[in-house]
Amino acid sequence: MGNAALRSRYDAVMMPTYAPSIPLVRGEGCRVWDDDGKVYLDLIAGIAVSALGHNHPAIVEAVSAQVSRIAHSSNLFFNEPAVALAERIVGLLGGDARVFFTNSGTEANEAAFKLVRRHAGADRPYVVAAERGFHGRTMGALALTGKASIREPFGPFSANVVFVPYGDVDALKNAVNEGAAAVFLEPALGEGGVIPAPTGYLKAARELCDATGAMLVLDEIQSGFGRTGEWFMHQAEGVKPDVITLAKGLGGGLPIGACVGLGEYGSTFARSDHGSTFGGNPVACAAALAVIDTIESQNLLANVATVGGRLRDGLADVGHPALAGVRGRGLWLALELSGVTSAAVERASRDNGFLVNAVQPDAIRIAPPLILGTAEADRFVAALPEILDLSLQASRES
Repeated sequence: MGNAALRSRYDAVMMPTYAPSIPLVRGEGCRVWDDDGKVYLDLIAGIAVSALGHNHPAIVEAVSAQVSRIAHSSNLFFNEPAVALAERIVGLLGGDARVFFTNSGTEANEAAFKLVRRHAGADRPYVVAAERGFHGRTMGALALTGKASIREPFGPFSANVVFVPYGDVDALKNAVNEGAAAVFLEPALGEGGVIPAPTGYLKAARELCDATGAMLVLDEIQSGFGRTGEWFMHQAEGVKPDVITLAKGLGGGLPIGACVGLGEYGSTFARSDHGSTFGGNPVACAAALAVIDTIESQNLLANVATVGGRLRDGLADVGHPALAGVRGRGLWLALELSGVTSAAVERASRDNGFLVNAVQPDAIRIAPPLILGTAEADRFVAALPEILDLSLQASRES
């Protein structure tokens, strides 16, 4: 059919909430193809979702086997893949936790927000979240999202949320007291431009929550399941949250999320306090189990550290005037741009066979599959100077 014809059909029937560039029709490993047959190196992985790349045999086998047995059960019953997956997640978090499965990251944060309100009661009327933070687009998760341009058109919100500058310990101390129900934080701002928390920030948040009785909720929807070289990014800081939210890479391409309460917070919800028809779907859970098994069996955490370090070092050495720096950890990086727009860099990258994401006007997000190889990383590093040259030229002409 071709890209243009499929785009025409898309525009005729889809709500104009997105601005997609090209249709993707096939994938293999870290490569994807559009409907014109052009191949790309996928360095965004469905926004940090396709942890094992595309068409991975472990996921194909797990999903095919499960859907041939039973594809759905609802929350009126339970299924073994969901139980097994919850057991694995609890084990990865160190035990003493309980899981509520959702279909997405925003739903996981909705569940976490609801859990906080259930636990805190009326005596703790507000929560604290970070400016530039992102937790989702449904009304509860959006109330926590510190990006005014996407939040304010949908206000007012029923939630009382106090926003503080991300990474500012003093601002956090001023905002959190015995009236705060919880602090919601990402270990690194994802949609904010892949900005890791300053060293000691999460530990300071933990200590502040302990001192005031507020709950610490960590949103690891982008950073979890090996993205930074640890199972979860907070583990590198030696910090234990009260609640953690998960999604994206967990399902390796299938829709699944999780809200996990640790310790006493795993038992906050009582029967009928929350629910999801599709949460804990056996097919999605089977895929997630395959993701975790493969990360372990193929030692992909080590691959993330090795290839991610090589990619970051290579990019930092490019020495182009349009490249101001590189930040991030593992295979979750951002190119800091100067004198050129991220949209221009995204287009030039795509024209040259690489898929990246213009996450902020001055930042390009790179979040490839965890199976990315050194040769693939080196290809992008080698191509980047020409991509930046073309981007500068396009920016000047516009």
